[in-house]
Amino acid sequence: MSIIVNVDVMMAKRKISSNELAEKIGITPANLSILKTGKAKAIRFSTLEAICRALDCTPGDVLEYKEN
Repeated sequence: MSIIVNVDVMMAKRKISSNELAEKIGITPANLSILKTGKAKAIRFSTLEAICRALDCTPGDVLEYKEN
């Protein structure tokens, strides 16, 4: 089972930089980078909500499930 994080895809669609998104959602650029690369072990619902608000999307746009 694999969860794919598509934050970078949504950022490209919305034409927003990592630094700008990190500032809008209140996390460090380093933590955003961990999310974008899929290295995060967890994500807080409050962070997911902030990402969705900033990118005008739904959690399903940001997270994707794929079978191995």
